[in-house]
Amino acid sequence: MTAKGVKPVCTVQQVFKSTYLFGAFSPITGDSFLLELPNCCAETFQIFLNELSLQNPDELKIMVLDNGAFHKAHALVIPDNILLIFLPAYSPELNPAEKMWQRIKRDFTNKFFNTLDELSLFIMESVGTLNRHLVKSTCGYSYVFSNTYWTII
Repeated sequence: MTAKGVKPVCTVQQVFKSTYLFGAFSPITGDSFLLELPNCCAETFQIFLNELSLQNPDELKIMVLDNGAFHKAHALVIPDNILLIFLPAYSPELNPAEKMWQRIKRDFTNKFFNTLDELSLFIMESVGTLNRHLVKSTCGYSYVFSNTYWTII
């Protein structure tokens, strides 16, 4: 943190390697499921859906998603226990999971990683602090439980 009007000075890391964190968070139960994968595409989203469907397989999982191309790929096979609901364009504030992503991203502010392995370890440690109470309190807003929310999306 710096004084008002003073630009902060911090280490800059410009890299061309990446990893992706896929996740689902339940504002009702506080459950979360996260999976780190090397790419963000239809194939890895399919892997995420398949793995998510195996968690409490008798439970219906309703996922609220943006309109990313990989979320709507024709090749996707949606497991029977997962229902995808797509948000209207340019309305991420309607997705309770966005608050969780903001919380997780905050842990990465001004951090420097020499390797993807270091980054992956940090991701594991960071998401390891998530618990049901934290998930529910972060994305369990009252509008999620109202009929108006489900009518909008």
